[in-house]
Amino acid sequence: MTQLHDPAPPTLRSESLDILRTIGAGLAAALVFQAVAFQPFTIPSASMEPGLVTGDYLVVSKFAYGWSRASLPLGAPLPAGRVFGRLPTRGDVVVFRRPGDPRQVWIKRVIGVPGDRIEVIGGTVVVNGRALSRRDLGPGIDPDAPERPVQRVEERQPGGRTYVTFDIGSGLDGDDRPALVVPRGDLFVMGDHRDNSLDSRWAAHVGVGLLPVTNLVGRAEVVVASWKPGAALYKPWTWFNLRLGRVAQRIR
Repeated sequence: MTQLHDPAPPTLRSESLDILRTIGAGLAAALVFQAVAFQPFTIPSASMEPGLVTGDYLVVSKFAYGWSRASLPLGAPLPAGRVFGRLPTRGDVVVFRRPGDPRQVWIKRVIGVPGDRIEVIGGTVVVNGRALSRRDLGPGIDPDAPERPVQRVEERQPGGRTYVTFDIGSGLDGDDRPALVVPRGDLFVMGDHRDNSLDSRWAAHVGVGLLPVTNLVGRAEVVVASWKPGAALYKPWTWFNLRLGRVAQRIR
């Protein structure tokens, strides 16, 4: 009769190695998922108010437009252009590497795609000769400057997509821009806080200029959480200082 023996009890060293392998595998899977699928970002500025505000923590879909060197970490050695590339739709909110300084990651809304003729007249955006519909929603509150009066204006894309913009007043920089045709491979982007956004209305050394499609990181999808001003990682007592009304909000 064959005698069975109990396996030798695991040693502290073997148990520690098993734990490290499990943690390592989990971290590797999380990094791969973040690199190719979804990645979190925080909103550091007010240029996309009122839809996105400083302190928002959002998730970006990387596979929405395919992948490029800009969308993968450490400038992964992909070929030039985009793999499985798809163009954004007008109205999409996109995260990208700033053409003038690719170390900076910015967020804006797509207003024009290749072939579109874009101009701005008195604060109204004109696409291919048609002004985007604007509806005044009345006064708003600028979260970063409550003392500054702003008007809430609903803007409508030709396809029916709507979103709310902020307008400080008339005759300001950016309210008038001459017409241009968006070249192949580029996008025209603008911030929703129209008088507080450096975007495609300014040259790349000042704002964005024309945004190369290859600079896209992905499409902003949802606000997961939002922290009130003053919250910081190094201040544990602020970690739960959340704007509860902004949790799990889909980005329009």
